[in-house]
Amino acid sequence: MNSKGRKLLVAALVVVVGMAFRVSWNALRDIANAIGADHTAATLYPFVVDGLMALALVATLVLTGDDRKFALRVLGTYTGASLVLNYVHGLVPALHGATVDWGRLADWDPANWALVLLATSLPVGSIYFGSDLVAKVLHHQPAPIPAPVANAEESTETTVKRSTADLPESTPAPITASAVANPVRTPNPVALGFLKSALPLKPVPAIGSAPVNSIGSTPQRTVTVAAASTRPRAATGRVPNVARSPQPKRTQAQLLDEARKATANLPDTKVTAEGIRREIHTSPANARMLRDTIRTERAAAVGTP
Repeated sequence: MNSKGRKLLVAALVVVVGMAFRVSWNALRDIANAIGADHTAATLYPFVVDGLMALALVATLVLTGDDRKFALRVLGTYTGASLVLNYVHGLVPALHGATVDWGRLADWDPANWALVLLATSLPVGSIYFGSDLVAKVLHHQPAPIPAPVANAEESTETTVKRSTADLPESTPAPITASAVANPVRTPNPVALGFLKSALPLKPVPAIGSAPVNSIGSTPQRTVTVAAASTRPRAATGRVPNVARSPQPKRTQAQLLDEARKATANLPDTKVTAEGIRREIHTSPANARMLRDTIRTERAAAVGTP
């Protein structure tokens, strides 16, 4: 609904409420005259009852939680009280001309006492409940609306993809071309045990024993057998070319050249180890080394220390 339609709706509501208040005002004024109120008090009496209903309705729209329930109870109580007094005004025609006896709202005494008590207690209740509702509305603090986070998706993605490459760590020693070409291979302990068991071992003479004559005697030979292992033995042969990675090993100079090309259009603040690692597909250690090298070269180019 547009703003013009809303204004028309509010204006129509104000007109309907005003006419309804005028009808209820006539009945409540006659009730106030019957219970002993003077002309001024009888004129203000409808504002005490119906006015508190409007106040409770506004408080219901503002408050939340238990305070809102309290405002709803006040609204329901005063709505019911106004309905009862209007109903009595319709049942007793004498109230219209103010010819009824003072303090007489019903022929049956218990009903009359209850109606007089209701009519006289409404102003006192309006003072108490109205003050309480106003205090609750003034002290009510609405829940703060969270501020929108700028670039929320970008910040979340950056946090998820963060690597340890940008953490403050010492830069490892540069990798040389000879170390990459000739990696150090550690022997397989399972293969060593198997070879040891297959080779013949020389007998070890006991300490203090007599020398063994090689003529006409057969020396005792001690054989060591490897312990049986339930684990499957790893392959010790040469890795076939099909199983090897198709990408050749890059030297330090090649990695540095690729990193320079990848960060050529980036400012110094955007040159990070994580970005270099993703662009040229290298290890975090190489990425940190390349980042420091590029930043050093750029600093030397502009003449900064």
